[in-house]
Amino acid sequence: MRYFMVVGGRKETVLDLAKFVDKGVQVKLTGGRQVAGTLKGYDQLLNLVLDEATEFLRDPEDPLKTTDQFRRLGLIVCRGTAVMLVSPTDGTEEIENPFVQPDGA
Repeated sequence: MRYFMVVGGRKETVLDLAKFVDKGVQVKLTGGRQVAGTLKGYDQLLNLVLDEATEFLRDPEDPLKTTDQFRRLGLIVCRGTAVMLVSPTDGTEEIENPFVQPDGA
């Protein structure tokens, strides 16, 4: 589902990727794949061009979880129909899940 706003009589996408060009981004794709790289370009259909991309490999036990392992992909195109989430890599950090109950609770 795409969200649009009307500005000056024409539709524009709410997601403004221009501020992320030439910066690091992480992209989650349908099917559970997750890649990171430098955003080099995009279009109105949310097709993304990533340079120096790496894919985070999934856990064979639980395909919904990613591991610390990765593989280098180089220059790739992510089809807009598969893109679920785009987030910057700068200014983000991984934290422990605050909702995990300690064992025995």
